[in-house]
Amino acid sequence: MNNSNLYNRELSWLSFNYRVLQEAKDLSVPLYERIKFIAIFSSNLDEFFRVRVASLRSLLTLKKKSKKNLKFDPVKLLIRIHNIVYTQQEEYGKIFREQIIPELIENNIFLINEKDLNSEQGDFVKNYFKEKVLPCISPAIIVDHKTTPFLKNGSLYLVVKLSSKKIPGEIKENNSDECKFAFVKIPSDKLPRFVQLPVQKNKHFIIFLDDIIRYNLADIFSEYEIESAYSVKLTRDAELYIDDEFTGNLLEKIKKNLKNRSTGIPCRFLFDQTMPQDFLKCIKDSLLLSTEDLIPGARYHNFNDFFSFPNPGFKELEYKPLPPLNHKELDSYSNIFDAWKEKEFLLHYPYHSFDYVIKALETAAEDPLVKEIKITQYRFAKDSSIVKALLKAIKNGKSVTIFCEIKARFDEEANLEYAKMLENAGAKVLYSFPGIKVHSKIAMITRMENEKKKYYLYLATGNFNEKTARIYCDYGLFTSDKKMAKEINEVFDYLEGKVEKADFKNILVSQFNMRQTFTDLIDNEIKNAQKGKPASMILKMNSLEDSKIIRKLYEANKAGVKIDLIVRGICRLVPGIKGLSDSINVISIVDRFLEHARVYIFQNNGNEIIYLASADWMKRNLSRRIEVGFSINDSKIKKEIKDVIALQLKDNVKARIINQKQNNKYKQTKSKKSIRSQYKTYEYYENSLANKSKKKNQSSDKT
Repeated sequence: MNNSNLYNRELSWLSFNYRVLQEAKDLSVPLYERIKFIAIFSSNLDEFFRVRVASLRSLLTLKKKSKKNLKFDPVKLLIRIHNIVYTQQEEYGKIFREQIIPELIENNIFLINEKDLNSEQGDFVKNYFKEKVLPCISPAIIVDHKTTPFLKNGSLYLVVKLSSKKIPGEIKENNSDECKFAFVKIPSDKLPRFVQLPVQKNKHFIIFLDDIIRYNLADIFSEYEIESAYSVKLTRDAELYIDDEFTGNLLEKIKKNLKNRSTGIPCRFLFDQTMPQDFLKCIKDSLLLSTEDLIPGARYHNFNDFFSFPNPGFKELEYKPLPPLNHKELDSYSNIFDAWKEKEFLLHYPYHSFDYVIKALETAAEDPLVKEIKITQYRFAKDSSIVKALLKAIKNGKSVTIFCEIKARFDEEANLEYAKMLENAGAKVLYSFPGIKVHSKIAMITRMENEKKKYYLYLATGNFNEKTARIYCDYGLFTSDKKMAKEINEVFDYLEGKVEKADFKNILVSQFNMRQTFTDLIDNEIKNAQKGKPASMILKMNSLEDSKIIRKLYEANKAGVKIDLIVRGICRLVPGIKGLSDSINVISIVDRFLEHARVYIFQNNGNEIIYLASADWMKRNLSRRIEVGFSINDSKIKKEIKDVIALQLKDNVKARIINQKQNNKYKQTKSKKSIRSQYKTYEYYENSLANKSKKKNQSSDKT
């Protein structure tokens, strides 16, 4: 398979991020939600540069022979990336200036700068600066770049051009070559990025923290003339670069390298493009930057701070609340273990409440029959209720084992902090494996019943994180299936180092049988198609990147297997190539919630096989992680999953077609009826609750 049959990973990711930008400019989306999508786009792009672009930049230092072994030219790819990003940022700025700002004004919300302040507002800003901001300011003055200043990763700075104050009667020597300037860090890590000014005549005024500092620069540099000031931001390589994970103490190496992340190699210097070229050169030389590091931007950076953009009280400018729904069947049991023992229950977040998971762990912590809890943790929530429940279990004498992945990018420090807290409380804490990440989302509770061990499992596609469960679409299965329990126990034995090999038949585990099982399932559909039997697959994931799997999908297409893909993010498969992928349909849904579930449905000649998993079809998930997939065997749960997937395949509001150009055209259908799958899914579960309540009432009436 040649490279022309695979879309470039980085360019596909940029296409995904553009789908986020599409939400920011979709006028049917409430104003404050569009502002959040502005923030998401910015945050995504920042991480992309810190991780992916930094990695590509590192390839430029390879020797010629090593570069020839690459299947692409990193220089050409970086040029394409920068061109696309520049175009996207131009549109991004246009959306902000021509859509967001005017609509704020229509609602009597004014985002003003230091030049717009009236005398009353000026007094307020002066006082706010003196009381709140000035204690956080430590300017660094640079003269003729005799000093190389250090800019903190991701932080905002004003670079201020200075000149000596004129003394009356003094003739100042012309020294045009002198470049005197200062960096002022904007303390948005300590203070709100946006400050609300006093309301005037029902008008609400908001100002950037940046502009509060601009307004008061003369007080910071009282001995200088202020010539100009521009906003800049430096992004640094976020890779930890642990040379050898297989020897020594990996935990200590990660702790040590986390300290180095803030001093990583620069990979993007974002600057206000109105900055004069000669002044930009001064800054560039002073910071020892290369031309490739320079990325022109607008007056303001770090738009991810718009997550906290204040709403003065206009709730109609936000999405109407969709409160998480109860699961009536689970609610009908007084004790969750009674429900757990009797049948399987599937929760679908954020449509269902994540509180059931927390309640299950809290109940286990208090239950005298529970002896042990084992759980994997990839990303802890802030002020985690999961951690509180585990701490309660430890306090009540339960054995608690937790595998904490401390290589979860950008969550390493939080994970270390919580892991240490649990370890100090008495939990057995297992840390990262060399060379792989543990990305599975599994929990197992051991309960003594009739003097025998009974295992209760919770298997999920998403993290044990109550915060993300409000915005991430994920599945979680409560089951006490004995065969699954035996094999989940083996997964934990492997994580604890008790076994090196295991034979899994009822669950999928990467490093063991996941890749092969998925390959076999695709091959099975190919054989059925070749025999003239019905053959199809519906595959939903965050990213499709693994070349071997994509090759198999092309092979299935040639055999006549019908393939529908729902891929939120990266998609390297190229649909629509005659004779190769002409019958493969790919859509991506980006909407109010983040589509995060991985669902794999194989027709299997009428006896459908459905797997849910923590793994995408990426090489890293299938080859360099510990992931867990689990089959769905209950017919009602199978129907529920298929019903929801059917809604997503019919989506004609938020679904984009992934084609050969990945230009994100919205899917259009002949149906005049709008189907927005996330809202239809909420209605589906809401109606399900209503029908169950109705049936219950009818039963009570008959009684």
